[in-house]
Amino acid sequence: MSGSGAPARTSELSGIRIAVVAASWHEDVMTGLIAGAENQAEKQNVLTQLFRVPGSFELPIVAMRAATSDFDAVVALGVIVRGGTPHFDYVCQAATDGLSQVALTTGVPVGFGVLTCDDLDQALDRAGLPGSSEDKGGEALASVVSTLATLRDIGAGRRPYAGFTPS
Repeated sequence: MSGSGAPARTSELSGIRIAVVAASWHEDVMTGLIAGAENQAEKQNVLTQLFRVPGSFELPIVAMRAATSDFDAVVALGVIVRGGTPHFDYVCQAATDGLSQVALTTGVPVGFGVLTCDDLDQALDRAGLPGSSEDKGGEALASVVSTLATLRDIGAGRRPYAGFTPS
């Protein structure tokens, strides 16, 4: 079971703006993930704006738009539950690769709060709901704030790779 060893760094970054991009499938799980991110944002004294997309496959395109606009960071939240076809593998790979590309291309931190679970019970146990053992929405928000603080410590700011032009 994950959860142990989560980053403990808190930040002095007040007033930063974070886009929370959240899928719509499995609304009960998503409600917990979004609430966890919002609760963590309040603890960290950062501002969030929520954007909903149909599913986890659509997270990267909206995360890219947010990362190239006025947001300091992005948190992507979703849940993909294994079924009986390869669809699970394709969506997991596309969401993971797409969100990694957003972060590396733009230089804007992206918190990965996409649950990839064998069944709905696993997802509910990680959703931060009453009775859940983990709060992956809160962890994703805390992680992106910590990453943003580290980048600011380094002085990296927003320096995308050469040749990248936001549209």
